[in-house]
Amino acid sequence: MLADSDYVQWLSELKQRYRQSQAKAAVHVNHGMLEFYWSLGRDIVALKAESKWGSNILQQLSADLKEAFPKQTGFSYTNIKYMRQWYSFYYEQITNRQQPVGEIESTNRQQPVGEMENQNRQQLADEMVMPDKFAFVPWGHHIELISKCHSLQEAFFYINQVINGNWSRGRLEDEIKGDLFARQGGAITNFDNTLPAQQQTLAQEILKSPYNFAFLEIQKEHDEKQLEEALISNITRFLLELGQGFSFVGRQMELQMPGGQTFYPDLIFYHIPQHRYVVVELKAVKYIPEFAGKLNFYVTAVDQLMKGEGDNPTVGLVICKSTDKTVVEWSLKDICKPLGVATYQLEEVVERTVREIEAQTQI
Repeated sequence: MLADSDYVQWLSELKQRYRQSQAKAAVHVNHGMLEFYWSLGRDIVALKAESKWGSNILQQLSADLKEAFPKQTGFSYTNIKYMRQWYSFYYEQITNRQQPVGEIESTNRQQPVGEMENQNRQQLADEMVMPDKFAFVPWGHHIELISKCHSLQEAFFYINQVINGNWSRGRLEDEIKGDLFARQGGAITNFDNTLPAQQQTLAQEILKSPYNFAFLEIQKEHDEKQLEEALISNITRFLLELGQGFSFVGRQMELQMPGGQTFYPDLIFYHIPQHRYVVVELKAVKYIPEFAGKLNFYVTAVDQLMKGEGDNPTVGLVICKSTDKTVVEWSLKDICKPLGVATYQLEEVVERTVREIEAQTQI
């Protein structure tokens, strides 16, 4: 290899540009394939193919497409069924959110309501276009989504996560199994009273409840120190569970007051997209109001000692074993700093192993 520095730099730039072109080409190919799958699913629904040509029409269609395109994959009977299911999932979700019957009826009383509804549904089946963002999600991920999601909101939540976080299909399966959609934003907070309106929803979205700490191999009976050490030992898994955008800053970081006193919050993170510190206190017991006062002080200290000019307000989070919602809400009501309270779930290793053995014996 030529050792000239200019050549080395040029070669490095060429490699990077080629990788970018490969990525763009992959997206383009994926887009074209998915648009075809979408249109095929739409045709099956709009034409009411199975009612029109019989229950074996999809098998027939699979055989005919394979014969026409023998070198192409993707035309199996199973995959064509997934194309129909893919389109049907969004079509049915959308049609179920159409205007109420009363509103449709009032727009044109000369045409029967039932007839108008049928026409509206048929027109939608004929014309519904694939959303652009679907092109950035691999086909296998789409199959997982339509097989496991129950609503448009849930499906689009995971689609955004896949795109923004570059999730593998395995990661997507794990997050759906762990019900991330239901847990996201589930922490009890006082953000309505402590953050500007434009930041409230964003800050809420970076917290969840409960956190799934099933990856920790610690005993069911444990204290805060054991929990903290286990999480630090599994910091990569912990960051994944916290969610996209978190960076670990430190454990038991020294916060020194102007008068010389020092304090040590359990964990400090930085959320890069939102440009804010997040102070986490771990409690292996049920939540009590005193936790809020201590965390409020830590958040104030981080704002005073660490927060930069371009940073947004620091957020505090207590992760504890269990909560009483009223106790949490009352304890946060008059707190001046943005705080949240969440719980965690922890499986004992023995219990998990027993379930795995039981599952294997049933296969």
